[in-house]
Amino acid sequence: AELLFVTDFSSLCSSLCCQCGVPIPPNPANMCVGCLRAQVDITEGIPKQGTLHFCKQCERYLQPPGTWIQCTLESRELLALCLKKIKASLSKVRLIDAGFIWTEPHSKRLKLKLTVQKEVINGAVLQQVFVVEYIIQSQMCEDCHRIEAKDFWKAVVQVRQKTLHKKTFYYLEQLILKHRLHQNTLRIKEIHDGLDFYYSSKQQAQKMVDFLQCTVPSRSKSSQRLISHDIHSNVYNYKSTFSVEIVPICKDNVVCLSPKLAQSLGNMSQICVCIRVTSTIHLIDPSTLQIAEIDGNTYWRHPFNSLFHPKQLEEFIIMDINRVQEKKKSAGAGARSNKHTLAEAWVQKTSELNTDHQYFCCTHLGHILNPGDLVLGFDLANCNLNDEFANKMNPHSIPDVVLIKKSYDRTKRQHRRNWKLKELERDREGTDTDDERQYQEFLEDLEEDEAIRKNVNIYRNADVPVESDTDDDGPPRISLAEMLEDLHISQDATGGEGANMMT
Repeated sequence: AELLFVTDFSSLCSSLCCQCGVPIPPNPANMCVGCLRAQVDITEGIPKQGTLHFCKQCERYLQPPGTWIQCTLESRELLALCLKKIKASLSKVRLIDAGFIWTEPHSKRLKLKLTVQKEVINGAVLQQVFVVEYIIQSQMCEDCHRIEAKDFWKAVVQVRQKTLHKKTFYYLEQLILKHRLHQNTLRIKEIHDGLDFYYSSKQQAQKMVDFLQCTVPSRSKSSQRLISHDIHSNVYNYKSTFSVEIVPICKDNVVCLSPKLAQSLGNMSQICVCIRVTSTIHLIDPSTLQIAEIDGNTYWRHPFNSLFHPKQLEEFIIMDINRVQEKKKSAGAGARSNKHTLAEAWVQKTSELNTDHQYFCCTHLGHILNPGDLVLGFDLANCNLNDEFANKMNPHSIPDVVLIKKSYDRTKRQHRRNWKLKELERDREGTDTDDERQYQEFLEDLEEDEAIRKNVNIYRNADVPVESDTDDDGPPRISLAEMLEDLHISQDATGGEGANMMT
């Protein structure tokens, strides 16, 4: 080790070392550096070797007594962890400097260069540099040990929605990715009617439940099961289960409200269209443009169901359409939508073009529909409505056709789509052939609804060439200003081969 002698010189004259007689500048110890080093070692008692425990599964280091922390090689966090190992031994000296000496990343060795000072004989200050070597030993942490033992979770959040369409789950998946709530999950499992989120602690699961209740209309209940009990220390080990049920209403569903609920929402029509599902259910009356929002608590007090499944959508062609001036509000009527235009239209099924059978209806899509356009809707005139509230309605109050959305060429939309979304890594029970179609419909909803896009991170797809955004004749598109650049990290964050060392 290098020894440096630091003292105050009272004069420039020289004196002799009391041990070897070598001429030296005057100092309080009256010794040369060599003799002082032979008699005093200020690093005595400081360990020159140590051990660090590292979990190869999650790439974390053990900070005694039981905390595992994430540290990159040659980082400040790792330097602090190494110094804590010898903190007690450094109490008798003054630490001047500390830093890493480069070692091969795969050598399982860390070398720390320390510079310390201490006051020795007669007030002389001695400075010494030495190296402490740490050996990295592999040890599996408790979280990884539970995963390998198949007993890895202490709490599970079961999210369910009793519908045939997964639009709400696709939207919920993007919210979870944006707010990074999936980072603490041990496992995500997809089943036919929902998702299961597994956590290592009850607090993390409760955080997910609170997030779900704030983002989608839902209700929850919890239960726990006793796994083990230590009678000596009175410690109980439970597994908790949280069940979250999302309202069974998706975007583009036609619903029939109860008379009491419709009256409380401003005397709106019982037959409404769901135009969006966020933290509330957004409904619109296609005959008056009256809108309403229903939260989860209101829905569970006055539940209602969807009248049709998405597969029952039929294609119509607009034969004639007339925009209607704003109707006079009735007494007690609620707010009306400013983003839609009320219109009266004559439509005909594309499957009945060889006949003269046409349908008359009111629609909220007057701002985007023109004669000759194709539109998707539901035929209420030729169907059997198996609904408690619809069966009690006056038949004259039920429209013949309810139009849902304008129809575009899906193949052309996919070809021009220059953006993409990220997905959660999850275990799937089985792939349904209908899932791809539902996912494409969700992507189309993002292109058509700007309000939903604000809550979703949309990334630029570099594989698709950029086209002009000024094409007004085609389907709605997402502008480049709303897209994010996808981040690709090619270096190993743990300081593996090819990584940049941090100082």
